[in-house]
Parts: sequence; C-alpha cells; structure tokens
Amino acid sequence: MIPGPDAILEQKYPFTVPALGYATTAVEPAVDAQTMTIHHDRHHAAYVTNLNTALASQTALHQHTLGELLMGLRRWPAAVQTAIRNNGGGHANHALFWKLLSPGGASAPSGKLAEWIARDFGSTDALKAQLKAAGTGQFGSGWAWLVKTATNRLAVRGLPNQDSPLLEGELPIVGLDVWEHAYYLKYQNRRADYLDALLARINWDVAGAQVL
Repeated sequence: MIPGPDAILEQKYPFTVPALGYATTAVEPAVDAQTMTIHHDRHHAAYVTNLNTALASQTALHQHTLGELLMGLRRWPAAVQTAIRNNGGGHANHALFWKLLSPGGASAPSGKLAEWIARDFGSTDALKAQLKAAGTGQFGSGWAWLVKTATNRLAVRGLPNQDSPLLEGELPIVGLDVWEHAYYLKYQNRRADYLDALLARINWDVAGAQVL
C-alpha cells in the first residue's frame, strides 16, 4: 500500500520519496503526465535529498520524525532551521498533494469534514472559492491550504514557498501547489485555470481522513 501523508510525517532520517502510487497519466487532463513526472521525480526528490544532506551531521535530530522537526522548528539548531522549513516542508506538502490527486475516492466531502465545511464556510463551493482566491492571490511561489486550527475550526491560508501549516501548529487538510513548476508546462500563466482543474478532482476521502 502506498503510504499516506501521515505515514510520511512519521518518517525519520534518512527520508525517502513516496511512490506516486498511480500512473502519471492518471491526473490528466487536470495535470499532464510530463508535469507529474518532473514534479514528483525531480522536485519532490530534490527536497528529500537536500533535507537528508542538511541533517546528515545532525545526529541528535535523527531520532525525530518529520512531523516533529516541522512542528518544533524553533527548537532545532539555527544552522538547519531553513533547510527543515524549506525541504522538510516540501517533503510533507508534496506527500499530501500526491494523495489528494489520487484517482478514485469521493468527489465531495462527507462525514465530519462536510459538517465542518458547512459550519465554517457555508458550503463546499464557498470553500473552493476561498481556496482559489488564496491560490491566485499568493504572490510568487507557495500553496493554498485548508487547515484545521488548534481550536478545531477550519480556515484557508495562503503560505509562501514550502511553508507547512504544521510550522504554526495547524493541520493541513487540502494543499494546492501554486509553484510555477506545478502547472506552467500546461497552463503557462493561467494559474486560475489550473486551480479550477485541481479543485474539480480532489480526492475528498483523503482530505476527510486528515480530520479524523
């Protein structure tokens, strides 16, 4: 079985890239096969390689999981905080992203997640509109996130670069990658069209499992 995003957060040094778990053509037409291949096999792999390189000599950190490294970022040596933030965040963020794009699964939220979306946004369409606005409004590279806050509310965040919501103690539920390498081959500068395509094919079973 392909490991889920929670399993990736339990990884310890040396970290490894999870298998995509489905064909690179499986997300078409939303995301083309060439973009999926480059994004997973090169960009995600680079984050993992760079994280392992940065932590190779930090043996005291090898006992900590990826989730612990991100949530406890300010506790670690200053020399590696940027690498953990950027590369550890990139590893965790992409692990969830691949699962959210996996074929099959529910095409709409259900259960607790559906209840919370209705409570905090009014409707799934209203949530999607906020996620799209966060994604199109993110200056430069970054992500649009649906998160669970420390008070068990849902919120939408736009975060730069590879910053993970875990850095601020919030649980990522849906993450939409708006780095140009995630969409430029197919969409060029049409980020809004790319976001529409992603939002139409989220695997809501994966998202729902994040709030259980």
